[in-house]
Amino acid sequence: MLLTLFLTFFRIGLFTFGGGYAMIAVIENICVGQKKWITHEDLMNVTVIAESTPGPVAINCATFVGYKQKGILGAIAATLGVVLPSFIIIWLISMFLDRFLEIAWVASAFKGIRIAVGILIIDVGIRMVKKMPKEPLRWAIMACAVIVMLLASIFAWKISTITLLLAAAAVSLAVFALFENKQAGKDGEQP
Repeated sequence: MLLTLFLTFFRIGLFTFGGGYAMIAVIENICVGQKKWITHEDLMNVTVIAESTPGPVAINCATFVGYKQKGILGAIAATLGVVLPSFIIIWLISMFLDRFLEIAWVASAFKGIRIAVGILIIDVGIRMVKKMPKEPLRWAIMACAVIVMLLASIFAWKISTITLLLAAAAVSLAVFALFENKQAGKDGEQP
């Protein structure tokens, strides 16, 4: 199982360009769809947690899947598997960087890869929104975050995604606390 985890995430790391968000679609396809190692709900939860913790999203997702399958050793195997291809490729490119970027077909390939990465990220976002529970609060928070991000892009405002995450968490916690206090009051308990 450890070798399977390593090889699966090595393949994901080797053939997925564009970073963590582009890898989420591949991780979902393999780990949720094919191998059934985690559920879609697990993937959504770990993506949210991985986004709000230090480190790349794909590495955090790989670590979670590995841990869920085989504990600490599984987490290490999956993490090494997803990190090693990028490390090797960047090491090789750094040895020949000047000559590598002068090759016309390499420059053209990277232009195409940028477009594909954008499409992969949009695809992941659409799939996550489709599978998101139909609760008004979640949809309202998402809509506000999207509007703020669009306005920040249009008007070149400097707004950190961390600020948006913290604001969304604060609103969710405030609504949860308010709902819990109301519920406790209805049940006759002290809040």
